[in-house]
Parts: sequence; C-alpha cells; structure tokens
Amino acid sequence: MNLNEMLLKEQLRLEKIVKEAGARLKNAPEGTLRLSGCRKSIQYYRCLPGGRKNGEYLPKSREKLIRALAQKSYDEKVVRLAEKRLAQIRDILEDYEDDEFEKLLLAEHPERQKLIRPAEISWEQRLEKWLSEEYTGKAFQKGAPVILTERGERVRSKSEKILADLFFRRGIPYKYECPLYLRGYGTVHPDFTFLSERTEMEIYWEHAGRMDEPEYAGSAIRKIQAYEANGIYPGERLILTFETETSLLDTKLAEQLAEKHLLKKIYAPWQNPQK
Repeated sequence: MNLNEMLLKEQLRLEKIVKEAGARLKNAPEGTLRLSGCRKSIQYYRCLPGGRKNGEYLPKSREKLIRALAQKSYDEKVVRLAEKRLAQIRDILEDYEDDEFEKLLLAEHPERQKLIRPAEISWEQRLEKWLSEEYTGKAFQKGAPVILTERGERVRSKSEKILADLFFRRGIPYKYECPLYLRGYGTVHPDFTFLSERTEMEIYWEHAGRMDEPEYAGSAIRKIQAYEANGIYPGERLILTFETETSLLDTKLAEQLAEKHLLKKIYAPWQNPQK
C-alpha cells in the first residue's frame, strides 16, 4: 500500500503539529498549572520556579491565564510525543523502500532470476496483466463521428479525446469504456478505468458532458448514486468531471485531478518531483 508515501504524509502531519504547538509555547506564560479539588469544585494554582510550594491561587477572573497554562502543559506533551514519532518515522524512511524485494531479485544474475520464484510480482507485471485482460466496450452507433486520440483509439467526444490525450502524454495507463457491474443498477462503462499503483485498486473516471440537459443530468446522478451504493465514492475511487454547452471541460482541473489520484508519488515540499 506504498508505506513510504503514507509515512511521508504522516511526517508532514506531525511536523505541522510540532510547528503549531511550538509557536504557541513561545508565547506561553511562565510556570505550570496545579489543580486542587475543594468541596466538589476545582481550584487552580500557578506554580513558579522558586515560588510557593503549592503555587499561587488563581481566581476564576483569571480564566485566560488558567487556560493558557493548561494549553502550555498539553502542548509540551504534544511536542514530545510528535518528536518521538518523527524520529521513528525518519529512522524507517532512511532504511526502507517500497520496492526493495523487487530490487533484491533484480540484483541476482539474469540466469539465476529464471530459477527463482519471486516473493511477489512487480508492479510492472501486475499492470501488464491488468492491461492484457480482454474486455468488450460499448459499440459505437452507426453514423457517429469518428474521433481518434493521439494513440489511435476511438472515443465518443472531443472532451474524452482531451482526457485520453492527457493520460497518454502523462504515461498513465487506462482502459476505455471497460464494463463494470454495479449491484442494483447493472453494467456501466466508465469512460476511463485505471489501476492505482498506490492501492492496487481500480479507479474510475466519468465525464458527464451534457449536464444542462435534464434527462441526461438525471441519468448521470443516478449512475453516481449507484457507484456510491457499491462503495465507490467520488474523490476516492471515482473521479468526476462535468460539462455543459456554456461551461466546457476545465482542462487545468482535469490535470490536477490526474496528478492527485493517478500518479504514483506524493512529494514533500523539500523534494524535487522532476528527479
């Protein structure tokens, strides 16, 4: 499930927590907060270095200071825990790679590789197997315009050609109108189907191109609901783009969606995605 990527995400989350808590601690008041129970109520005391043993009593009128001292104690614990976890994550990242078993095999002599049964097949092999699976897409109606993509595949609309060409240029493998059965609805043909390298699950892209037509829009909504009823949710395994006669496909948004959902890597701010 791409542990490296998940660890990078967690590292970024923890670093943000440390930064925010650290900024609060810089402005935190001196001392610590002591709580004492008295007749079913709580009393607050501020303890300062070299001050009274039990601290200075804080009346409720000093609520702002009481809250600031409580926050300070919590933030100190948060920073300690987050820094502990960050150290663990950095240790793992320093010595871990997602494809280390594949590299172990490739380090063997080519003739020796032929004698070995790998611990797991490579991503390239899984992808090749997925792409080689035969399927029957939707038939084109007689007289429909012939629109060809850059890789020579026929699609139904200019917008689908724009999307297909985007995937082709970015090296994102896909299946066009591969059938998918949705319980309670029937067989649909997503415009594009992808195999995610991150999750090894299929991702579907539906482009609804005539959303200003009530009948078409109603049908598109019912299909989206069928996806959701089958556990395939927009923003997770379902990517949606829309279009009307006056609002055309947003190609910049399409590229951003492809970047987010279909490309393997995420990059921390200090990393160069071109390398």
